[in-house]
Amino acid sequence: MAAVFTDANFENEVLQSANLSVVDFWAPWCGPCIALGPTIDALSKEYEGKVNVGKVNVDENPNLSVDYGVTSIPCVLFIKNGQVVDKQVGAAPKSAFEKKIQQHLA
Repeated sequence: MAAVFTDANFENEVLQSANLSVVDFWAPWCGPCIALGPTIDALSKEYEGKVNVGKVNVDENPNLSVDYGVTSIPCVLFIKNGQVVDKQVGAAPKSAFEKKIQQHLA
C-alpha cells in the first residue's frame, strides 16, 4: 500500500529521504486519480525499500499543491534529493512510471 504524505510529514518522508520519492497528488472525487490508485499501490510494493511511493490528498493538504504548482490531477512528481526531477500529469500506464523510476534510480 502506498504511503500517505501530508503537509505535516512531507519534509521528513520525502524531501529528507535518501531515496527517490514518487508522489501522487490526487483527490477522492477525481475519476482518473481513482483509476491510477492501483498502479501507485503496485509500484509501492515493487520498489519497497528502494523508492518511497505515496499519495497526497490535495483536498486535505492544499499547501503542498500550491508549493509544487499542482493545478491538474492526477499529478505524479518524482522527487530526489529534495528536488522535483520529473513529472507525469494525468493517468498513464504503469510502464510509463516504471520507465521514469528506472531513469532516476540509475
